[in-house]
Amino acid sequence: MIRINLAPVEARRRRGPGFTLPALPVGLGMLFAVLYVVAVLGVGYSWWSLIAETSRLIAENDRTAKETDTLKATLGAGGNVKAQLADVRKRVQVIEELVQGQGRPIQLLDAFVDTVPRDLWITSFEDRGASLKIAGTAYSTRAVSEFLNNLRQSGKFKDVDILVSRQDLSKSPIMVTFEVTCRFEA
Repeated sequence: MIRINLAPVEARRRRGPGFTLPALPVGLGMLFAVLYVVAVLGVGYSWWSLIAETSRLIAENDRTAKETDTLKATLGAGGNVKAQLADVRKRVQVIEELVQGQGRPIQLLDAFVDTVPRDLWITSFEDRGASLKIAGTAYSTRAVSEFLNNLRQSGKFKDVDILVSRQDLSKSPIMVTFEVTCRFEA
């Protein structure tokens, strides 16, 4: 089969094979090639800088995490130091109270020693803060009476009272047991 195109020449051109680009000059092609190479180099450089920035940030993150762990350990020790400081302050306060209260027992015993007669023995001595309870044994009631008078005359013992005074007649020598209460004022 033979085909014959009877259309006018002008119509044939319009129905042609399609669109054709005009030929570019050689300099313009080189310009596009250079631009393509520059674009590839720019994208490569930016990719390389992003990789470097990523590795720098990862290293900085690791360093910061280690520093955070170190600071947490230090902070934990700081909380423990506060507890230890409170304990030390409490101990120092107790020691200061003991040192301040140390003078009273010495003054008490110093004043008490001068009031005890030769034939009297003290078997118990209780310091209850405001009052004293003294128990002892003597060969006679005269020694107990002398002891009470010595306590009153010393000026340092107030409200001297005898609670109990017993004499055991079944034993030889006869012994008197007694209990006395009083207040010490330094």
